[in-house]
Amino acid sequence: MDRIIIVGAGFSGSILARKIAEECGRRVEIIEKRPHIGGNMYDEYDKYGILIQRYGPHFLNTNKYWIIEYLSRYAKMFPHDTHLLSFIDGKYIQLPFNFRTMQQLVGAKKSEALLAKLRERFGRRDRVPIFELVESDDKDVRAYGNLLFEKAYRTYTAKQWGLEPEQIDRSVLERVPMAMSFDARYLNKDFQYLPKKGYTEIFRNLLNHKNIEVTLNTDALAHIRFDEKNHIITYDGEAVELLVFTGNIDELFGLKYGRLPYRSLDIRYTYQNKKSILPEEIVSYPQAPGYTRSTEYKKFTYGLNQDIPVSMIATEYPLEYDPNDEKANIPYYPVLTEDSRKRYDRYLTEACGYGNIVLCGRLAEFKYYNMDVCIEHAFSKFEEIKSRLER
Repeated sequence: MDRIIIVGAGFSGSILARKIAEECGRRVEIIEKRPHIGGNMYDEYDKYGILIQRYGPHFLNTNKYWIIEYLSRYAKMFPHDTHLLSFIDGKYIQLPFNFRTMQQLVGAKKSEALLAKLRERFGRRDRVPIFELVESDDKDVRAYGNLLFEKAYRTYTAKQWGLEPEQIDRSVLERVPMAMSFDARYLNKDFQYLPKKGYTEIFRNLLNHKNIEVTLNTDALAHIRFDEKNHIITYDGEAVELLVFTGNIDELFGLKYGRLPYRSLDIRYTYQNKKSILPEEIVSYPQAPGYTRSTEYKKFTYGLNQDIPVSMIATEYPLEYDPNDEKANIPYYPVLTEDSRKRYDRYLTEACGYGNIVLCGRLAEFKYYNMDVCIEHAFSKFEEIKSRLER
């Protein structure tokens, strides 16, 4: 009964493993289905020295410097403000949408009166969700909000989520609001960083502890069983003291209430004999058929000679998650709708009936956590786990 098993070697599982091993002095077993640690944060260098994040670009943005300090224990970090563009109506537009975007879309002369209205209405607010513009009682502000919504949000959402904007939870669409300034940073967070040698180094050092054992290429679901009589979960027929689960909660319970919707990605890589391919490190394509954005990793690989005569872009094609599909078998994003939340609540109620399980992370808790929130949330979960282990 003293076994502690963590399913998943992403940020949630790895941070919890390290804190349990280090602060509680307990042995921890991590079971990871994939052949590598790091979950969707996994990255690796290609033969040209370009550091490629294999599951799409991840940037660390936070208002809490302690998160940067924590990760700096395991890897050297460097400041990096994320910048993007959006390709709309045949030209590159500033992203996040800001006052420069307005001038690009409606023209500098027409933007003058609208800029004054936005400054008057929203005062010192730094960012404003698109729905506040769309629902404004001012016809000019509302018209511009609808222009942005139809040209960018609606089309991008339909591809990214496989839904119309009206069907998905508003919190998802409000993750990237409009900047009420000329601020060109993608997110208005105080501290924006990347690890110099990649995220995989962070995980490698996080898990390098005498009390942590990592097993790769193993599907934990094949070993987990439910003891309904004693209301506990077993692993390989043995009762465990604690099972920390960070994977798909619906698959944990055999889809008994139906599959929860997640989105996956088919990422296609294109190398070109050019020093540079895109005008910015990431470009979104709300109007393009099938794909949503392209990332040129060379542009933010630390220490790389940018004059090397080759570069690569990774282009993302969103798909519905299907564990049996060759291209769509990795869950990336939970699809938050009224129906999916209700279905998740049924699984959560089921999980609460077992006394030795803790759910943590984007998949297990069916929430769209940003990286900084995911890290902070793991710290909070550790306090819950620590209390359990001390009973």
